[in-house]
Formats: sequence, C-alpha cells, structure tokens
Amino acid sequence: MDVTSPAFKENAARALDDAQLQRALGNIRHGFVEKRRVAADALPEFEQLRDEAKAIKDHTLAHLDLYLEAFCETVEARGGTVTFAETAYDARRAVLDICREHEAKTVTKAKSMVSEEIELNRYLKKKGIAPVETDLGEYILQIRDEAPSHIIAPAIHLNRDQIEADFRRVHTHLPNERDLAEPATLLGEARTILRQKFLTADVGVTGANFLVAETGSAVIVTNEGNADLTQSLPKVHIVVASIEKVVPTLEDAATLLRVLARSATGQDMSVYTTMATGPRREGDPDGPEAFHVVLVDNGRSGMIGTDFQEMLRCIRCGACMNHCPVYHAVGGHTYGWVYPGPMGSVLTPSLVGVDQAGQLPNASTFCGRCESVCPVRIPLPKLMRHWREDEFARHLQPRAARTGLGAWAFLARRPRAYRMLTGLAARALSLAGGTKGRLSSLPLAGGWTKHRDLPAPAPRTFMADWKARRGA
Repeated sequence: MDVTSPAFKENAARALDDAQLQRALGNIRHGFVEKRRVAADALPEFEQLRDEAKAIKDHTLAHLDLYLEAFCETVEARGGTVTFAETAYDARRAVLDICREHEAKTVTKAKSMVSEEIELNRYLKKKGIAPVETDLGEYILQIRDEAPSHIIAPAIHLNRDQIEADFRRVHTHLPNERDLAEPATLLGEARTILRQKFLTADVGVTGANFLVAETGSAVIVTNEGNADLTQSLPKVHIVVASIEKVVPTLEDAATLLRVLARSATGQDMSVYTTMATGPRREGDPDGPEAFHVVLVDNGRSGMIGTDFQEMLRCIRCGACMNHCPVYHAVGGHTYGWVYPGPMGSVLTPSLVGVDQAGQLPNASTFCGRCESVCPVRIPLPKLMRHWREDEFARHLQPRAARTGLGAWAFLARRPRAYRMLTGLAARALSLAGGTKGRLSSLPLAGGWTKHRDLPAPAPRTFMADWKARRGA
C-alpha cells in the first residue's frame, strides 16, 4: 500500500465532498459508539479490567525479549516453527518461502492488518500465488482493489448499493432477478464463492489478536468463523503477527479478550475465539500438517524505551477511531496508510517516519475521546503532541505554521502585550459575530469557515472576566 499520508489535506478535501462516503460514515456514529457504551455500562468491573489490561501490556513490553523467547520455545516444542522478520520484506519473503516449500498455488487469508502493512497480497500475486481474502469486508475490498478504511470494519466506507453493484460486476453467474438487497443475501453469495476456495487452498494465513507465551498459541477472534476454516482446512497454517501481540499467559489473554470485544463492537465476546496451537497431533480429527509463525518487527523494537512505547499496548479494537470526530468526517483512507484514526496518527509516524506522516498527529482536535475509550488507556493525545513537538524541532512544518507559532511564542513570553492583544481580538470578533454569535467567513480561517461557521468568542477573555469577578 503506497503511503499517501503527506497528502492528508488533499485526501480530506476529497472525502468531505464524497456524498457516498459521508452517508456511509454515519453508520459509525450511530452504531459502534452506542454499542460500546451499553456494553461497558453493563459490566461493573469494566474500568478495573482496563487497568488490568494496561498493566498486562506494560509488564509484557518491559520484558518483551523474554516473552518472545518463551513463545518461540513453546511453539517449537509443540512442533511449530517461528521466523523473526526484521522488516516488511523479510516477512513477505518468509511467507513466500513457506508457500514455495509446500508448492502452494492458492492461499486463503483471514483478516490481518499486519499482512496489509507488509503488502503480502500484492507480493504473493506477483510471485504467482493467488491470495483469497475470506473475511467478508476484506473480500469486498479485494474485488474492488481497495485498502481497508477501518481496522475492524474494513469496508465501513461503502454503502450496500455499492457492494451489490460490485458483486454483480464480478460474480457474472448471478441472474438479474437474484435479490441482493439484504446483508444476509450478500453474505450468502460470498459464501458460495468462498466455500470452494476454503476446500482447495494449499496454505492458510491468519493474523493473531494475541500470542500466548505460556502455551505457544495464537488467539484469533472473528465474528464470521472464516479464520477457523482458514487455519484448519489447508495443509499449512501461517500466523503473521507483530511482536507486541505476545502476552505471558492464557489468563492474561482472557482478561484482554474481555475488554477487546466490548470496546470494538459492543459484544461481550466475539462469536468465534479460537486458539491455534501447533500442527495437527496424532489423533486430532483436523488441523494443519505444518504450523508456522512469522513475527514481524518492522520498526516496533525501535519504539521500545521511547516516548512512543505506550502505543505498543494497542490491541486493535478500533474504539479510538469509532469515537474520533476527525475520522467521522473524513474516513480511514484519508490517513493514507494502513492504520487510520488516532491510533494511526501515532503508529504511522513511528513506522514510516514523521517526515512522511507528520500531518496525521496534527489532524486532531485533542478532544480526548480516544483516550477516554481506549481499553488499555493509551494516552493518544499526549503521544500525538510528542509527534507535533518532534515535527517542529526538525523543521518539518510549513513555513507559515512555524511563523505563526513563533509569533504566538513571542507574545506568550510577554504577558502584558499578550493580554492586551487577545482582549482586542476577542472584542473585535465578538462584534463581528453580531447578534447571531457566529462568523461565516474570516481572514486566515477559510479552511474552517468553508465547511462550518466559527463561533464568535465572548467580548472579553477568561482572564479579564475572572479579574472582574474577583474585583466584584
């Protein structure tokens, strides 16, 4: 996936003018947010679980090398193989080598954001191996040749009529009278196509929500069951997961699962929670003959011990973007890489560089909703602020922005002049707002007033009002 994060502003302008996208984004505000609130309120110990989940992830990251070694030893003791991949290329190559070793022609895939990050599908296709996405949302995007726009609902940017049109375009066997107006019929049509793919695939590739050092298991969570078929039917199962997914014990994984589904979709638990532990053993009725885990670093070890280590607590629930007003306005593709929303605004600069993704941490109102709903309490606004500071220190911001900040800093160091000028500005803007109390146009603020009115400020500043109240 090409990085278009430097074009965030241009991407956002297109998104705001896209009527279909804006209609689809309304589903986030009216779906995920309320479901998460109801699920959290129904569990009295939910806040305590968030604290425990944070502590588990912090402990694991503090001893990540030890738990990765323990996980590797346990997997190999159970007949599996672990490959450490320092870069995205190393990870792609490891998967390709396994596929070639088993003469694979077709690979079924369950939803995996890490496989998107390393561009696995594109790479396998170039090498003559056909990857088939089996998650319904990912399957829809594959036939559209698009990237996911959300980490748990990859096709959230699409409307039902668009999906129906794509099915009729690609599934040429469909009669015109076949009703595809309902989600159930769309799902049934996808299953008709995918069923044969499951049965004939040579290799199955999945991600992992958690990797358990105690047992060598990959914990995989879905609502469709496609991951179960992907890992159990082919001869070979490959787990592609990033290094921070490891947790010490099954009990720790259970704690994290209790906050994951509630934060993501408002469910107590996802429909399918499966633990893959090694290849098929003697007497097992099914399962793969070979079990491989590809552990992807791709810049994450460089985050350990830095201001951004807390980002590695992320369990990919998507709650931050579900509650983000910026994401609600522009959608996931605007962010220009694999990870959108507030978590992407911190993780993307960490993995591709702030020179490429510096606009993302600036695309935030700092309202704090993302941090308030994060199940592992990642301080996302603080981390975005760190990236803003780093971008400023490296002189990566546009000259106009740096000049404006410099002028503000000059005044901020001179309190008397600052109070005088802000007082004059407040009175002038208040008068300009008139009786309506809002400004429909304003010099230097056209980017705001083009889409919405600017509330006019009170006629005097908070400090002036406070001084007057104390005097009274």
